[in-house]
Amino acid sequence: MTNHPRSEFEGYRPLFTQSDGRRFQRVTIGLSGRCMFESRLEYPCETVDISPGGMRLSAPVIPRIGEKVIAYINGLGRFEGPAIRELHDGFAITFKAPAAKRESLADKLTWFANRLALDIAEERRHLRIEPFMRRAIMRFPDGREHLIKILNFSNAGIAVETSAPPQIGAQILIGKTEVLVLRHFEGGFAGQFVTPFSPREIHEATVL
Repeated sequence: MTNHPRSEFEGYRPLFTQSDGRRFQRVTIGLSGRCMFESRLEYPCETVDISPGGMRLSAPVIPRIGEKVIAYINGLGRFEGPAIRELHDGFAITFKAPAAKRESLADKLTWFANRLALDIAEERRHLRIEPFMRRAIMRFPDGREHLIKILNFSNAGIAVETSAPPQIGAQILIGKTEVLVLRHFEGGFAGQFVTPFSPREIHEATVL
């Protein structure tokens, strides 16, 4: 799914002021989860961006404006609030939280943003190689298997094309190689090898 971040939610009022000692910020990050509407039906969803006062979600079903939504986001927890805007592939919600929860969420978002920036910087320092053998088996911890396409890899990480991307933070096997999932992109995901290869071990003929 293609994400089109915007800088603000409609009708949003910053929760943090200068007197709070920190500025209000929104983090663009894809975390999987589930959302439940007033109908009690649940659907899978993925965050597009999050702030301590709202989030944009990509989802197969869009609620009515003003409808209460409960979202369970992996790594962040439970959020509840009304839908405030429809998107072409999802919707935005706003929510209120006690000061302590806002602070905790702001800290988590800061960590995610810094981790993502470090991961991207680290990957760019490694040469990306397109292997001869593109097809491989991806194995989940529960034993499920999917055929995937390797887009490229380096001695530190890998980019994969698949219709079934694992959750961010999941540890999976690609072939016989352990991979930690770092982020999603349209049509696949990027991961880090749990045990990096030496530069001499990675080349076009490498089989994971």
